[in-house]
Amino acid sequence: MRIHFIAIGGSVMHNLAISLARSGHQVSGSDDQIVEPSKSRLRQSGLLPKELGWHPEAITSDLDAIILGKHASADNPELKKAQELNIKIYSFPEFVYEQSIQKTRVVIAGSYGKTTITSMIMHVLKKIGKEFDYLVGAKLEGFDSLIKLTPSAPIIIIEGDEFFASSIDHQSKFHYYHPNIALISNIYWDNFKALISEEEYYKQFETFIDTIVAKGTLIYNKDDHNLRKIVEETMDCKINRHGYKLPSYTINKGITFLQVGEREIPLEVIGKHNLSNIAGAFTVCEWLGIKREDFYDAIKDFKSSIRYLEFVASENGSVVYQDFAHTPSKLRSSIHAIKEQFSTSKLLTVIELNPYEVIDDSKVIQYGGSLEESDFSIVFINKNSIKEKNILLDNIVEKVMEVFDYPNLHIITELEGLYVTLEQFDSEGVNMLFMSSNNYTGLNLLGFADKFLQKKA
Repeated sequence: MRIHFIAIGGSVMHNLAISLARSGHQVSGSDDQIVEPSKSRLRQSGLLPKELGWHPEAITSDLDAIILGKHASADNPELKKAQELNIKIYSFPEFVYEQSIQKTRVVIAGSYGKTTITSMIMHVLKKIGKEFDYLVGAKLEGFDSLIKLTPSAPIIIIEGDEFFASSIDHQSKFHYYHPNIALISNIYWDNFKALISEEEYYKQFETFIDTIVAKGTLIYNKDDHNLRKIVEETMDCKINRHGYKLPSYTINKGITFLQVGEREIPLEVIGKHNLSNIAGAFTVCEWLGIKREDFYDAIKDFKSSIRYLEFVASENGSVVYQDFAHTPSKLRSSIHAIKEQFSTSKLLTVIELNPYEVIDDSKVIQYGGSLEESDFSIVFINKNSIKEKNILLDNIVEKVMEVFDYPNLHIITELEGLYVTLEQFDSEGVNMLFMSSNNYTGLNLLGFADKFLQKKA
């Protein structure tokens, strides 16, 4: 097939383009902005556009398909040309479904945890040597791409999200996959990052359940009240239902042990959310015919999805973890996970806030009380990321201090100041959790951890 990607630089889009080119398709693409690592990977594959921008003259009638990225607007000139020529236009979830009609489609959904559960299943299948394709939303250790599509694999594991498929298609992505096996980890409408109403958000998951194929299977977290309610309201669907719950566990000397019958399985991940995710991943693997013993033997050395309560370094009895902080509720739960895991140690939490979120009163106020379990806290707001001169840094700092209302809080606005503070911090008996929704704004995380962990004179 001759396939053209409009907005080829996206994280999933460029991976799909490379995968299709490797499979023998003729692939071209365009974008008005391509950043790393997409840029280097497209260049290595010979797919990097010669120049940035939109080029409607590249859209010709001999194209078999257009794959439209979410980044491309509805009035994109290449899209308009393709519509004029009646070329078939796919969103990427539509295309992935069409390429996997003959496969067993396993779709992992939920407000939180879907990347981790998807990666757990992929980790286990890879360890036991089972052939599978996949689509996942984050770079995972041991996998060189976000997507793999082959003609031969009998199974595809898909991380399915509830957001719009494209600028011209406001149907949720996960409505296109029609899973044979579906998992929902939880349903939580968070007005911190809400794009649609709470009612409409829940409706996306009801519709997702309706898309499960007849006699297919829904696996769901019975500990989640919102999810249980929706499952009960969709009982007319002719599908199997299999609930799972938080498993029994113990923590000894900073190591979590999962209790499975008479066995105690040591894990490399921490936190109740990860334990619940393991229970969900096991249930999916069970439906795929994986033996219990094989699953638990494989899951023991699963580390983490990248930047999801991920271990960074340790020294002199202290540890450093990093995590992705996209909401205040995530900040609270990650702090709790570290405190539960290392109950005899104190905790320093460093949270990097987006300055454009903290000037929004409706958002910043939700951070109130989020640092309660942490013993020491630093809020980092990088002043270099503030582009508009009319935004006063002093006003932002004052507002953050007022909202957090936390006695051991320091606010730092320069990267160098953050390094100096950590270099001077006495880390004996203290762990550190670094959380950010940004790409670290030039921060060398290992160097950052080293400054914290080094023994102070």
